[in-house]
Amino acid sequence: MKRVFAAVFATSLFLTACSSSGVATNVGASEFIAKIGEPGVVIVGVRTPEEFAAGHLRGAVNLDVSAATFDSQISALDKNVAYAVYCRSGNRSTIAVGKMSDARFTNLFNFNKGGFAELAAAGAPTA
Repeated sequence: MKRVFAAVFATSLFLTACSSSGVATNVGASEFIAKIGEPGVVIVGVRTPEEFAAGHLRGAVNLDVSAATFDSQISALDKNVAYAVYCRSGNRSTIAVGKMSDARFTNLFNFNKGGFAELAAAGAPTA
């Protein structure tokens, strides 16, 4: 029995050590707007280029989470910078921060309680 317990314990330690170390925080509109106003925070819109061109948060970069290149694009980013991620409804931003967390990004803020329209209506600067 001790061997079984030791094996289970060792396996759980191994799996924990191999798990994602990224940190993602889900925030509401006012918190998100405050966060994007902080120096050094990178705003990431994860909608399609067409959606992004129709309107986006001022200063945002567009990384389409549905594009085949998304994983390679995020691999080129600094994993220690703070990223504020949004989309149209919160679904794609949740997928994006999941992928970024799996890639070991350490400071992620996800607006998953709505999207671009809600942020614009709440006073976020748009372009």
